[in-house]
Amino acid sequence: MLKQRHELFVALLCIADAAVVVLACAGAWALRRVMIEHFWPVSWENWIKEPLVLFNIPLVLAALWVSGLYQPRRDRSLISEQIQIIRACIAALVALVVLLWVVGNDVIGGTEGYDPALILGQKLDAGRLQIAALAILLPLLLGIERFCFRLALRAIRRKGLNLRHVAVLGVGRLGQITCRTLERNVWTGIKVSYFISHQDHTKRTNWLGHPIKGGLADLEQVLEKHRVDAVYIALPNARASVLSTVLERLERFAIDVRIVPDVQLRFTPARMSVSELDGMPILSYRENTQYGLGGLSKRGLDIIGSLVGIILFSPIMLACAAAISLTSRGPVIFRQRRVSLGGEQFNIYKFRTMRSVEDEQPIGPASEVSSDRPTADARIEGWTDRDDPRITAVGRVLRRTSLDELPQLFNVLRGRMSLVGPRPERPELIARFREDWRGYMLRQHVKAGITGWAQVNGLRGQTSLRKRLQYDLFYIRHWSLWFDMRILVMTLFRGFLNPNAH
Repeated sequence: MLKQRHELFVALLCIADAAVVVLACAGAWALRRVMIEHFWPVSWENWIKEPLVLFNIPLVLAALWVSGLYQPRRDRSLISEQIQIIRACIAALVALVVLLWVVGNDVIGGTEGYDPALILGQKLDAGRLQIAALAILLPLLLGIERFCFRLALRAIRRKGLNLRHVAVLGVGRLGQITCRTLERNVWTGIKVSYFISHQDHTKRTNWLGHPIKGGLADLEQVLEKHRVDAVYIALPNARASVLSTVLERLERFAIDVRIVPDVQLRFTPARMSVSELDGMPILSYRENTQYGLGGLSKRGLDIIGSLVGIILFSPIMLACAAAISLTSRGPVIFRQRRVSLGGEQFNIYKFRTMRSVEDEQPIGPASEVSSDRPTADARIEGWTDRDDPRITAVGRVLRRTSLDELPQLFNVLRGRMSLVGPRPERPELIARFREDWRGYMLRQHVKAGITGWAQVNGLRGQTSLRKRLQYDLFYIRHWSLWFDMRILVMTLFRGFLNPNAH
């Protein structure tokens, strides 16, 4: 029954997606006709061929299928589904262009005799205009359609319809987390029917408002008598040895099986994923999200952004250099060893804000730094006080406006830093923090940055180290190019003038 219901939903989704593809193709073709060719064809054949519907429907549906957008994933978020739709549409459009080039379709190429349209200063002929419009309309309309479909499903599930009933195997801390999480996210339509104890036998009959139907020894009898759609295995680590036996016993039942690992979130600051290598399952406990294409796109943003920043801020940097030279002796640029990606050390560039270069150095060697575990809001030795007498008048202005950070644009251009990332720290402080703060070294999974998620949220200077670490790990876990651009925009409004900058 459940399988038939899923097939019905897939069929409805395919029909709805195909209708949206037809609408997007028709809209792109209509825009081409209105803006360039200024007439509508008489032949019905043109109305079918020119919108490229016959090409697009199978390509888009295939791309959506390959992207897993027809799989019954109730726990998929709306945002992740929208991202997958965009990726699928890009793949389908690339395949469309290649296919049209291979078959020599004259709908795209045969546009001679018409004046191109001028859009945003760019001249687009009829074919390119149609493809460009399709590239905008297709993901937009599909995204709206899927969004409305998911909202409708969520509304139905909140009323108690279209539910999937599950059993949670485990009545410890992990079982409680699993149950609470499923109950909190009612939009998934997943409802906990009962528990099965992770012990062989149990006398308990109720847990978190749900019945306990038995223990592991009664697993088969419970599942036979009380049918469910899925089992969530939430075994504590103390019972991990029975997992393989439990999975083998569950093979006798045509139900879905999900495993919730007994790993606390604080130990998994990066996304976890499951892959397979020659039949061997691999759980990616921690990996850098900025490798591959992500790292290439981030490096491209860094190069472009640092070049633009150097050009735009060059008059300000020259003025800062002149002010420092006229008001105090010593070099304009201050260099200090910092740590970036993978523990690599480099010289950070900043405008000198103290009376001498020696003043800018830490208050004593690493051996003199206290080894006591700091509190969440502890003052870290070597960090500058707000009213430090060594800071010059010009330096105080530079620090409060964050203009002393501008030379770091050259660090970004050289690839030592990034525009966005955790703040670079001194090697001796990292040697201390790595022992005191769990997860601190994960900051080095990405390049250090001029600005970051912690900084734009006011966590600078003598602020809570614990909160700064939480924000840095949130950034690493949820990194994307759009997140970087969001932080850069926020920096323009929050990053330069900050009460905690000193």
